[in-house]
Amino acid sequence: MTDGEFMSAFEDGSLPADSFHHADHVRMAFLYLCRFPIGEALSRFSDSLKRFATAHGKPERYHQTITYGFLFLVGERRARQPQNNNDWEAFAKDNQDLLDWKNNALKRYYSEATLASDLARRTFVLPDRGL
Repeated sequence: MTDGEFMSAFEDGSLPADSFHHADHVRMAFLYLCRFPIGEALSRFSDSLKRFATAHGKPERYHQTITYGFLFLVGERRARQPQNNNDWEAFAKDNQDLLDWKNNALKRYYSEATLASDLARRTFVLPDRGL
């Protein structure tokens, strides 16, 4: 599936939920950041993700802090690695830590309790863990 087809299927809800895993979320964040400035990407991606979750009967799965946190991480990595700016395969190869859900990159910045909180699910919460 091309990037454009992937993005369209996500936005129109036709992408099967059981085939949209963590690495796919990161790829989608990457695609939004390739197309839009960070502020617009945050708004568009989070709105699309909420619609996607709702369309698949799981609106409670949307998590604002995780969504924003990964968008910011992907955006920063793209800025630090301009050679990978618009190449998902190269970006993914060089940023494996962003693709691992079990040991995901946000755990360096957030405690488990914060990420599990209702507040972090509803609104973006600043990191509570020092580096």
